[in-house]
Amino acid sequence: MALSSVGLSTHIYNNHIKSVLLLLCYPVLLFMMVWMFFTFAGPKINPSAAGSSPADFLQYGFSTTLSYLHYLILFTLGWFTLAYFFHGRMIRAATGSVPVTRKDYPKIYNMLENLCIARGLPMPKFEMIDSPAMNAFASGISEKTYTITLTRGIVEALQDDELEAVIAHELTHIINRDVRLLIISVIFVGMIAFFAEMVFRMLVHGRHTTSMRYGSGRSNNRNNGGGAVMLIGLAILVIGYIFAILTRFALSRKREFLADAGAVELTKSPESMMRALMRISGHDRIKDMPDDIQQMCIENSHHFMGMFATHPPIDKRIAAISTMTGAPVPRLPVSLRRPPRRPWAKPPTSGQRAEPPTSE
Repeated sequence: MALSSVGLSTHIYNNHIKSVLLLLCYPVLLFMMVWMFFTFAGPKINPSAAGSSPADFLQYGFSTTLSYLHYLILFTLGWFTLAYFFHGRMIRAATGSVPVTRKDYPKIYNMLENLCIARGLPMPKFEMIDSPAMNAFASGISEKTYTITLTRGIVEALQDDELEAVIAHELTHIINRDVRLLIISVIFVGMIAFFAEMVFRMLVHGRHTTSMRYGSGRSNNRNNGGGAVMLIGLAILVIGYIFAILTRFALSRKREFLADAGAVELTKSPESMMRALMRISGHDRIKDMPDDIQQMCIENSHHFMGMFATHPPIDKRIAAISTMTGAPVPRLPVSLRRPPRRPWAKPPTSGQRAEPPTSE
């Protein structure tokens, strides 16, 4: 198998550096959002200090943001603290996943344990979602919170070697600290969305408030200045939020290729990984799954625009595995691409453990 571990490690390291640089853009975007908020709130908070020209509006917003910078830092730290301690509960509440043990699924549990032993890693938690969709994701910020979650559909549909490849893919996300970076990006995007909504509300109401305060005669200069600042604010708001989303998508796309390569390195079976991707393709959508969590899954085919896609196309991922390893792309019968209908003994509910399907 033509797989260079040194080359892969170097590629992972370089990708980490690029990812950290991308993440550093989030605080800048957040600062700009707060700046725009105070720019539009200026006439209402302190009309005399806000001035009347675009430069006055922007200068007031910038200086006010700097004066409240310590509060912004405290707010950010508080947001991160809550996410650090409660992100696992939030994910369970959003997905309906429940913990499973070795007793529930001994074969799958042994697969995960053997992969962890091979890499000298502590065992992550293992959870299940009662969904016929075929998908899986890893989550967590620290060794105590790392979790691999599988759907009922993927457990029932895939063969053992394919399922092991999927588990190895998710374990690679943990090894490469992808889950930590993605969760941090989700947290930042959430904060940016929060401030973007505040700025938008100021855009909607600020012009009307300014016009009523200064009347039709004196307000020409102020309204002209406010209109110019409004255009600047809209541009920053739209560009900043779109850039935040695109950055998050870019982080996810690059890391799927690396996770596929890592899974092949762990299992020594490129064919298993390629067959698993083939069978998952088109059957990955989990009903009512939030987009922020869906993007963490092994496949997310919801976003059809390439620039806004969180995952590379399945065929490109398969081609990359084939090129990297020299293994031919397997031919999968069409009948095997559809998840089989198999009974589920007792669907897991909140607070209960999942039970394996009954034997046929």
